[in-house]
This record gives sequence, structure tokens and C-alpha cells, in this order.
Amino acid sequence: MMTLHNLGYPRIGDKRELKFALETYWKGEQSEAELAAVAKDIRRRNWQTQLDAGVDLLPANDFAYYDQFLNMSTLLGVIPKRFRQEHYDLEVAFRMARGRAPSDDAAACCAGHAGHEHSEQTSKADYAGAMKKWFDTNYHYIVPELEDDTAFALTDTRLFDEVAEAVEVAGLAKNVKPVLVGPITYLYLAENKGTAIPKLSRLPELLAVYSEILQRLADQGIEWVQIDEPILVLELADEWQQAFQQAYDALSQSSKQPSSQAPLKLLLATYFETLGDNLSLACDLPVAGLHYDGLRGAKQLNDVVAQYPADKVLSIGLVDGRNIWKTDVTDAIAQLQDAKAKFGDNLWVAPSCSLLHVPVNLEVEEKLNSELKNYLAFAKQKLAEIKLLADALNGQVGEKALAANAQAIADKQQSKLIHNADVQARIAKLDQVALDRAAPYAERAAVQKPKFDLPLFPTTTIGSFPQTQAIRQTRLKFKKGEMSEAQYIDAMQAEIRDVCERQERIGIDVFVHGEPERNDMVEYFGEQLDGFAFTQFGWVQSYGSRCVKPPIIFGDVSRPKPMTVFWSQYAQSQTDKTMKGMLTGAVTVLQWSFVRNDQTREATCNQIALALRDEVLDLETAGIHMIQIDEAALREGLPLKKSDWVAYLRWAVNSFRMTTSGVQNDTQIHTHMCYSEFNDIIEAVAKMDADVITIETSKSQMKLLDAFVDFQYPNEIGPGVYDIHSPNIPTVEQMVDLIQKAAENIPAERLWVNPDCGLKTRGWQETEPALTNMVEAAKVLRKQFEAQMKSA
Repeated sequence: MMTLHNLGYPRIGDKRELKFALETYWKGEQSEAELAAVAKDIRRRNWQTQLDAGVDLLPANDFAYYDQFLNMSTLLGVIPKRFRQEHYDLEVAFRMARGRAPSDDAAACCAGHAGHEHSEQTSKADYAGAMKKWFDTNYHYIVPELEDDTAFALTDTRLFDEVAEAVEVAGLAKNVKPVLVGPITYLYLAENKGTAIPKLSRLPELLAVYSEILQRLADQGIEWVQIDEPILVLELADEWQQAFQQAYDALSQSSKQPSSQAPLKLLLATYFETLGDNLSLACDLPVAGLHYDGLRGAKQLNDVVAQYPADKVLSIGLVDGRNIWKTDVTDAIAQLQDAKAKFGDNLWVAPSCSLLHVPVNLEVEEKLNSELKNYLAFAKQKLAEIKLLADALNGQVGEKALAANAQAIADKQQSKLIHNADVQARIAKLDQVALDRAAPYAERAAVQKPKFDLPLFPTTTIGSFPQTQAIRQTRLKFKKGEMSEAQYIDAMQAEIRDVCERQERIGIDVFVHGEPERNDMVEYFGEQLDGFAFTQFGWVQSYGSRCVKPPIIFGDVSRPKPMTVFWSQYAQSQTDKTMKGMLTGAVTVLQWSFVRNDQTREATCNQIALALRDEVLDLETAGIHMIQIDEAALREGLPLKKSDWVAYLRWAVNSFRMTTSGVQNDTQIHTHMCYSEFNDIIEAVAKMDADVITIETSKSQMKLLDAFVDFQYPNEIGPGVYDIHSPNIPTVEQMVDLIQKAAENIPAERLWVNPDCGLKTRGWQETEPALTNMVEAAKVLRKQFEAQMKSA
């Protein structure tokens, strides 16, 4: 019989129990034991859900408090020296992720410090590890740091405890499949920190610890171990391809057990793309099986089936672990016929990747349009689809279920809910929309500088201010109908007045309205655009306790009416300072949504860009002449194959230009990008032709600015001077130092001073002193550079 397995399941809990438990623990209001109890309950419910769905092999170690890649670092003993202590405990992991653990907060509070004194206390705390996007998903991982004295050693043994839990739930060890990040992917994504030691020179030492891990899993009675090596879908240099052979030759030997035990079997898992030039390498590695993403790797699926040895296990994922649309099961059965004929029971079925990237359960969604709901499948429903697919291939056909699935697929193709003739007509005239501003940047800057009359090193923020409990409660009451629209508007305007007054007191140069009316930077816009739908409980983990509820782009997109003009106009009326209008860019809306799968992503992005263009022009007409369009996700949208980058960057950059090209020269366009390595895309960023770009640079100590320096980026730049994801409050001196580094290579007259990102997730007790220090840092810099200019 064909084996049904899963690569990973959402770990946030059906009702985001993990998020709330973590945040309570971080506040010191819950013990570690209480947090562990919540985590254990989530794991057990997840495993039982999968057992009930018919999953034969349960994934273990797919759970993490913060990030599974961070779990791998602590398992392997890759703990930066600034966080090391005699005995490892969970707080070490939280310091690596957040720069602080609950005991650090308690120590600071017990010291009796507050305000700036507390800032001095926490400024000495160790900065958190860098955070990056997991390939082209919206999930973040903590980047491992390799130092001169990094010594791999089995350190955090939670893996084995969780495997034992899973065995208890499954009944038999052979029904549990631990999941590990593979050694080559781990090394590839790790970064050298203050060391020149070649990463691959560490491989033998790393493999010794992997061998120890596999031996301990074998001692627990485990038969299969899933080793995730997603970098196999990248275009790898020869040395990394050779490293795969070296690694799996070694691991295949270590997985062999004494004659009294069956050999431990390794299932190598790749996903998110084709194997490309790594196909032969993957097929020849000495492992017992290979998992292949048959959706995103569709172009090479037939080659994989043809080339992979029939005496090994081939797992194929045709149920989408990245999107929420129903699987066309009839089509999937057809695609698997050749594989079934060749592999027989050695053909396994699974989702394309871990179900971490989709919401938990569609059943609880009571407010979705019933027609649309019939086209969707969340994690729990995807398990049922995999079961249906496996049963059909096993000859146990569920005719009624297959017919219902086929009918839903057919209905979606003809749905009037999805297709809008007016939008299609506008898209047909896309070539008539100019993509260039009326004048180049130099000419625009000449009219913008006297108009805005800003000082050297102007200060601003990225958009959002703390979303307090009161703000969230007000939005919730309005949403539930417990508050009239007039009352809601009054409450939000009071919040806007408050942030304007705070910015005035702090001395910020360019204001933002704080976005109290916005739940999420994508959801807020999607709620006002046609073609979008929203769930009640469709949460997905982004990192740690941060969960997002992505919109569903199900149909043609258009803007029925202005979305932000009312709030921006009101905010501007409260101050004589310049007020930025704030929008989310088309690419970011696309990337952070579940996108329709019946047309190209480019076509959908163009529809969003045209809607945003209308909004930009309305803001300008309303007197908002500084407009920020955030494209935080531009780089994460890059295809995983570099050979595909040119086409993507063309339409992604054009969508931004389409959004902004209609404004007058004296309207200043800003954009914001975070967590991006710009070297590879700096030319495309320049082509966006924003007047000002703000970027995340504090965690990298301005290293990410190098790309702009090397390229001689011509426009204005705001390199972030403090990490808003950490509760630590930066000192004036720290921020002065960062901007001085930036000013060594970028003219001071083109530098802005701002945080790394929006301040929505921070509290006012952290935000006000941090921004006060930021403004003071700008004043210090102005004095320094004005003195230099006079003496020059």
C-alpha cells in the first residue's frame, strides 16, 4: 500500500495558543513549565489530527517555539559567544531570537531602573541574531552565526523528548518521522561572524554531530528520518554540489545499525522549485528516498520520475503546502500514473512542502462566501486531499469525494465571482500607462528640497506606531458592530492626534499618522479592494509569536473608492509638519497574500498596481505630497533560480513605477524595504526611482548599505538606526555611530534617520525613549557635519 506522510504541520495551535503562551511567558506572567505544557498540548493535538486523517508517518521536530532553524542551531551547539552560558536552557534560544529573555527583563526591573536608565541597562544586552526570509516564503528564520571558536556539539536535546512524545501518540516508533534541517542547507544559510574560516571546512565536524543525532534516533526505534535540503533547488557552485556527496556518503554510513536493527532510512526532502542542474546529484545520493515538490517543480517532474531509481522511495507533493486552493485531485492522479507504474508502493504522497505556510482549519471559517469557501483547503483539509489521492492510487477510490472535488474545480474556472470584465479591459490598455516620472531625480530633488525645507539628517519613522490594547479593542468593537462608525472615527482621530503630539514633543521632522485604523499593512488594503477575501482565523506564523492573516486574492482586483485619503488628510490637519501618506506596494500585497492560481502573478500584480496608482493620485490631489509605498517584499519575491530573476524584476519594478509615475515632480515618493540583501538587486532598486528609500540596516551594523555605496545609488537613503524587533532601547551613541558609518560613503545631504521598520509591535514605553534618542542622535550629527562644512 502507498504511504501517506506529511512534511510538517502548523505549530501555532488551532486558536494561536502558542502565540499567547509565548507572549505571556515573555512578560514574566507564566512559568516555563506552563509554556511547555501549552506546547506539548499543541504537538499532541497536531499528531492526533494527522493520525485521524490517515497519515502513516507523523512528522516530529516540526514544532518550534520561535523557529525550527533556530532549533537546529541550539541542537548543534551553534550558540554565539555573546549568549553562551555553562548550561543550555530555553532562555538562551530566546536571547538568540529576541536579544532578551524574561529573566533579563526581571533583572532590569528589579534593579529599579526606568526610562533612560532602563535603556542603559538593556543597551548592554546582546543584540538578537539576524532574521531572514525562508527562501521565497513569508516565514522568517534566525541566521546561524559561525565564529572562530564555534564548536559543533549536541547541546539542546528537546528533539529526542519530542520524538518520544510522538511515539507515544503514534503507538509505534516506525510511524514517526523526525524532521531535520540537512547539514548542507544549514551550512549554506549560516553566516560567518568575525571569522574567515571557510564554511565547508567545518563539514566533517558538523557531520559528526549529525551522526550522533541519527544514532540517538535509531536507539529510539525510529525507522525514517526526513532531512530537508531545500538548497538543492538553487543553482549551486561545484563545491556545494560536491559537499552533498561528501555529506551523504558519511551519513549513509552512520545510519547503518547493528545487525539486530534495521538500518535507519533517510528521506531527502526538497521543495519550492525544480532541482535543475542538481537532478542527477539528488538522484544519485545514497539515501533511501527523495521527496520532490511536484507543483513548483512541475517542469521537471517527469525527469525526476524517469531518473530516480525504482528501488528507492520517491515521495511526490502535488497538494500545495504554500497556497490555500483545492487540489485538482483528478489531475494529480493523472500526473502520478507513470510514477505509480514505475515505483509501485515505493511511491509516497505528501504535500509539496510543510503545511506550516497555510492556515490550520477551514472548517471554523463561518463568514467566508460559501462559493469561495468551496474552492479552498487549509492544512487539515489538505491532509484529506492527500488521503483521497493516496486512496485513489491504491485502488480504493472514493468516487463521491472525487466527483465533488472535480465539480469544485470546474465551478471555479467559470465563476463570475472571480472574473471582472472592466478590470480586464483596463489591463488590456496597460501599455498606455507611462512608467517614468515627468523628470529625473536630480530635477525633482531641486524642487522638493526648498518645498519641504528639511534639516540635514531629517528624522522620520516608517509608518506605524504602537498598536495598543485600546486601539485593538476599539477596532474589534467596531468590527463586531458594538460601536458606531462615528464613534470609531472619533476614537481613531484621537489616536492620530496623540501620535502627532508625541512626534511634536520628540521633535521628529516628517510625521506619520501612526496607522491606528490598520490591522495589518496588507490586510487593511485588501479589505478595501475588490477581488480580495478575508478569513476569521486564517493565521500563519511569520516568526516567533508573530502571526499574520494573509488576504486571499481570489479574483480581478480594483479599487471601489479611496482607501487612505480621509485619514491622511485629517492627520495633516493636525500639524504644520509634512505628513507622509502610507501605502503598501503591489509586490508586497502580492507576496503576503494567498494569490489566485488561475493567472500569472504578473497579471495579478499589475491589477493591484493600477488600483494603487489611483490612490496615489487621490492623495496628491488631497494635499499629501510625501507618499511612502512600502515594498518590503520585493526581494523575497525573487525566483529561486537566478536565471529567472530578470523577468521577475522587470514586472515587479514596473508595477512600482506604474503606481508612482503619475505624480508631480514636487511630490516626494518614498519606499521601504526590510530584511533584504540588496547586492543582487540594486540595479532594479535604482530603476524603481523612488526619491527616498528606507532600509533595514541596524542588525547588520550598516553592512547592508554596502550595496548602495558600491552601486553609487543616486537618490536619498534612510538606513535604519535601530532594530524595532528587539525590545532593547538603543542609545544616542549607538545610533550616532551607525549614521557616521553611513555618512562615510553617502553624502550627508542624502541621508535620512529612521528606525529599521514600523513600530506597530513595540510598546510606547520602548518607542518614545528610542525615538527621543534617535532625534538627539540626528541633532548631534547635524552639529558635527555643520562644523565640518564650515571648516571645509
